[in-house]
Amino acid sequence: MQVRQTVLSALDAAALTPLAEISPNLVLVFAAPAFFTNTAFATVLARAFPQARRLALSTAGEIAGQGVSDNSIVVTAIRFEHILFKVASTDFAGMEDSADAGRRLAEQLLAPDLKAVLLLSQGVAVNGSELIGGAVSVLGKGIPLTGGLAGDNGAFTRTWAMLDEVVSDRLMLAVGFYGDAVSFAHGSFGGWQSFGPARRATKAAGNVLYELDGEPALAIYKRYLGEYAKDLPASGLLFPFAILSHEREETGLIRTLLGIDEADGSLTLAGDIPQDGYLKLMHASTEALVDGAEAAAQAASRMARADGQSFALLISCIGRKLVMGDRVDEEVEAVGAVFGQGCALTGFYSNGEISPFLETTECKLHNQTMTITWLGEVGEVGEVGE
Repeated sequence: MQVRQTVLSALDAAALTPLAEISPNLVLVFAAPAFFTNTAFATVLARAFPQARRLALSTAGEIAGQGVSDNSIVVTAIRFEHILFKVASTDFAGMEDSADAGRRLAEQLLAPDLKAVLLLSQGVAVNGSELIGGAVSVLGKGIPLTGGLAGDNGAFTRTWAMLDEVVSDRLMLAVGFYGDAVSFAHGSFGGWQSFGPARRATKAAGNVLYELDGEPALAIYKRYLGEYAKDLPASGLLFPFAILSHEREETGLIRTLLGIDEADGSLTLAGDIPQDGYLKLMHASTEALVDGAEAAAQAASRMARADGQSFALLISCIGRKLVMGDRVDEEVEAVGAVFGQGCALTGFYSNGEISPFLETTECKLHNQTMTITWLGEVGEVGEVGE
């Protein structure tokens, strides 16, 4: 495997030439939403990498080996020497299409030698839990599934994806990796701390939470937020929910706020809430979040093995970025220190993260976590994938 990367503040065809020299077969691009409305965006990438599959997603901040940037384009060119891969895509019709969209993507990728799947979804008006459930219903629980939901700088209004020449706000993408040359690892960790009593979701439907302990959920949430309540829904990114077990123990699942409805007093979260399940509010410090990112990297590194260069895709939540502020680079630096110089880092800040729990293959939608997908090659040179 060969990997080259550049970070651009504007479209610059000449800056892509060094990346094209490795003849990449897969190019991953993470960019601020504004670039996707520029008609030259897909064209410049197509001319630079005519033989590669080109996938792009809009973000709430871009991650590269050198750290975190905003309003930029991170282009990572990858030359697989051994790994076979296939790209799947589907148009997304809306929230009610979430599970079916997951199934459609998985059906395009399913094969006996499929080893892992990377899912890159549009990031608004989607039920991430159902999207994952649809994909898993086809793939089975033995195929690791990782990825994330596109971002739009925290606006939660419109996100973008690109596949080759097609740019769309309805596009969902997935990449399947095949064969014995695939070495695939993952890690996911939060670093948030719960506070206050456990409260029961006495009325919930899908990802909409109407009542906690019989009271309107929004009213309770505002009481906890205090002075932060005036800045809702944006300030909700600083106070996600922990999903508890029926024994009121933490499960590792976190749900972040997407929106509020003053009329019915409800909260819309970024994933399903179990009816009659228990929740707790959470908060975090920069130090705790950096420690969480390091823990995610360590979990992935325990599974990783490769001959030569590798790369890691870091998908972190916009809420973490808001908490860390000017220190946001520290979580990327913590991951880089674990993997070392032989691993290229890329990624983005998202509206939701997709990863199994630790070293299992049971995939869930995560919010407010740092999730890491690591990919390396092992074995003899073989046929190159798409």
